[in-house]
Amino acid sequence: MERQDEPIAPKQDRSPYSGALSANAEAVRKVAEAVQGTLGPKGLDTMLVNDAGEVIVTNDGVTILNRMEIHHPAARMVAGIARAQQEEVGDGTTTATLLAAALVEEGVKQVNRGVPVAKVIAGIRRGVHFALEKMQDMAQPIWDLEDEWLQRIAYTAGREQEDITELVMEASILVGREKLLNKDFRLSEAVVAHPRAESGVFAGLLVPRGRVNLRTPELDAGVRILVLADDFRPEPVDEEALGTEAGFAKQEKMREAFEQTVLKLIDLDVGLVMVEGEADPAAEEWLSDAGIVIAQQVARSDLDRVADHTGARVLKRNGLKRSPEDLKPLCGFAEEMEDNGRLGRIRVTGGQGKPFATILVSASTEQVIEERERITKDAAAAVQAAVRGGFLPGGGAAELALAREVEKYGDTIQGMEAFGVTAVAEALQRPMAQVVANAGFNPLEKVEEVKALQWKRTTAALGLDCDRGVVCDVVDMGVVDPLPVKYHALQAAGEVSTAILRIHTVVKMRDEVRP
Repeated sequence: MERQDEPIAPKQDRSPYSGALSANAEAVRKVAEAVQGTLGPKGLDTMLVNDAGEVIVTNDGVTILNRMEIHHPAARMVAGIARAQQEEVGDGTTTATLLAAALVEEGVKQVNRGVPVAKVIAGIRRGVHFALEKMQDMAQPIWDLEDEWLQRIAYTAGREQEDITELVMEASILVGREKLLNKDFRLSEAVVAHPRAESGVFAGLLVPRGRVNLRTPELDAGVRILVLADDFRPEPVDEEALGTEAGFAKQEKMREAFEQTVLKLIDLDVGLVMVEGEADPAAEEWLSDAGIVIAQQVARSDLDRVADHTGARVLKRNGLKRSPEDLKPLCGFAEEMEDNGRLGRIRVTGGQGKPFATILVSASTEQVIEERERITKDAAAAVQAAVRGGFLPGGGAAELALAREVEKYGDTIQGMEAFGVTAVAEALQRPMAQVVANAGFNPLEKVEEVKALQWKRTTAALGLDCDRGVVCDVVDMGVVDPLPVKYHALQAAGEVSTAILRIHTVVKMRDEVRP
């Protein structure tokens, strides 16, 4: 289908959506501007400042979008992409935001030319679906955790910090490929940062804990561990019942039963009790006298990790009523346990359950520790994503090659949906254009140069050397990105952009009238 640059419909016949679209597109553009300058190896940082004078300097897209003040509803929808991208794959938040903004912008251009919004949306969906399929065909798998490409990915995602790269790769090998492929496991959650820590990787967990009853200056070896997702207290009696003789007697009975539970744990030689809630003060004292550590206010997610690593079962308070013979196999076991008061965490290593690794990251000052932790999490997420889905050429090269394929696909489509496919092809060129602009070169000139050479040599690996401004093979340079990162970024951008294009108008809701 032939498409021309001039409007395909008279101005007065344009979609009635135009007013809302223009406002939404402008709001989305401003959100993208807040993060686009951070993209690529030459991307710069953004400074976030609040009324209290707090300052955060970062180049992390999700941090910027989570902390910046956003009022427009369409802009909030785009900012939500970064959070979804972070939760799903842990990296690529800026690319996802940029693609969504580009799809909205290109979609609005087609609507302003007179293409019906419904046709634009349908075309964008077809174009994104086609690009995602081609993206999967383009990916190169990774089978070996010691693959050089995996290390390159960690190095790039780790902002070229060698110490972080080494830590992430060591942790990946420690947990193993099977664990990395587990959809419920996230290597990024193994990252712990502290300014007074010594960087390293160890096989085990470093669990945040609230108050502990007993400090253990040395490692405890061969520790039996009880995990309780409840309070460690006698079962409560209704306050009204306490005013009666029967209620008071019931309370005493509950107290005696609880004392027997504490004695039962001592007899079982339990070394560590981890509790989600609070512990009874008297029980704390008894356990301390027996040399048993009880850690309170431990997050449920951390309790689950401890249970997985040590082979314990997460119990509720009623589960403690079991006999010692039945309770013993429900406890976990670890070769070593240490309460590190300086870090405010309990270290558990050598569990008899599933393997875990902890990446401990240090920093010279309190001011940079948060950024070091974020960068390490990004590197860990990128490595795991690459193991799961393989990798593609980075630096916007893969998206540019996909743009060419989408253009050819659009030429096969009959009807006005082809204009929506064109919007996808144009948007896919935006990541490389932004990387080039951030490097200080002319994006129009350089993108067309790369695009022509990609077509001539029939390869998606050609991109731009951001130092010299020349076309190069980015894969040979080690500039690659995990497939799941790029895949989810485009998928999410397509979903959000079409949702925004469907908005006919924005109406303020009335405040709820309270009786």
